Order: sequence, then structure tokens, then C-alpha cells
Amino acid sequence: MTQDEMKQAVARAALDYIKGGLKPESIVGVGTGSTANFFIDELAGIKHLFEAAVASSEATAERLRGHGIPVYDLNAVTGLDTYVDGADEFDAELNLIKGGGGALTREKIVAAAAKEFVCIVDASKQVSCLGAFPLPVEVIPMARSLVARELVRMGGQPELREGFVTDNGNLILDVYNLKIRDPKAFETELNNLVGVVTNGLFARRAANVVLMGTTTGVETIKAP
Repeated sequence: MTQDEMKQAVARAALDYIKGGLKPESIVGVGTGSTANFFIDELAGIKHLFEAAVASSEATAERLRGHGIPVYDLNAVTGLDTYVDGADEFDAELNLIKGGGGALTREKIVAAAAKEFVCIVDASKQVSCLGAFPLPVEVIPMARSLVARELVRMGGQPELREGFVTDNGNLILDVYNLKIRDPKAFETELNNLVGVVTNGLFARRAANVVLMGTTTGVETIKAP
């Protein structure tokens, strides 16, 4: 099974996982990235079962609308039943690194509004310790150098994501050379840096369940 076939399999598994709980008034949060795109394509087949979606990026909103799925602003709803999104890494506690696609801030906001966070990944994203994937940190442009110096002091090796601006008008520093042994504490420490909007650690709001595509099928991993 190829990586794309695994992504397709977990997208279908996510659809099966959520559709039993959908009601006509349900609002579904939808993430950003290649695996989330497969999920959006599957979601189109059951768009009659729920009211609308909330998107974590402009690209996701465009893809949802292209399938005829209404997209609401998060401010227009009181909460989400579920949020489905991919990840760049996950560990045994279902802590995640996200933001490879640059939508980490909006993804974190939508995840925080959801009752359940369903993470869909292929097996290559499973790690014993977060940090092999460079950790994205979204920063206010004028604070780029200030934050970068602090990240070096904390043991990281930050690199500006060249030619990229987030949907919020900010920059991203991708931080290499990290071994994140206490994701919750490190997430808070990074967010306390002046000039940081947020970072790509999803530990304080980790996934509730991970659906992982493998060469032999989809494995369901629940939070411990």
C-alpha cells in the first residue's frame, strides 16, 4: 500500500468513525493538508447528514465549497462535534506536531473548539519522541529575529520558512534539532515568548484518537 493509499484508507476510516454521530445540525471541523484533503473528498459523499463545516485554512474552505459543503466562520457557531485533521508527528500520548502546511494557528483554534479531535495519519508519522520533524512556530513579523534568538537559547535551530506567509499575515520559523520530552510544558514555554502567535505542538489539546494507515489496514489508537 502506497502512502497515498494509506491516506485514502484513513480518510474513509475517519468518515466511518464520525458519521454515526452526525446530526442535521452538526458542524464538522476540518483540517489542512494532503490527508485532510482526502477526508474532504470523502466527506462530500455524506454532506446531506450535517449542516456545515468550519475550515482551518483558506485552502480547506475553498476545497469544501468546491464540493458544495457550506463553510461557517467559527465565530458563528457555539462549538464543533468533531475536528478531523492530519499531523506531521504523533507520540504514544497522542501529542502531535502540526503545521507543516502552515495552518497551525487556525488548526489549533478549531481543535480547541471541538468536543473530539480525530487525527488521521499514515504510519510514517508515529514517533517515540517528538522533534524529528521541525517544529513550526508562527511569529509576528517584527519579532522574527527576537524569537529566533530565544529559540536558539532553548536549544533549537530555527529557520525562516522562505517565501511563506500564513493566512494570518505572519511568518513561520521551523525549529530543528529538538527532542521534546515534555510536550505540554514546552508548548507553554514557547507560547510565552513575546512575539509568538502559537507553535505546532498539540499537547495541551492532543488528539482523542489517531487513525493510522498501515500497509495492512487502519489501526485505531485511543488516548491512554
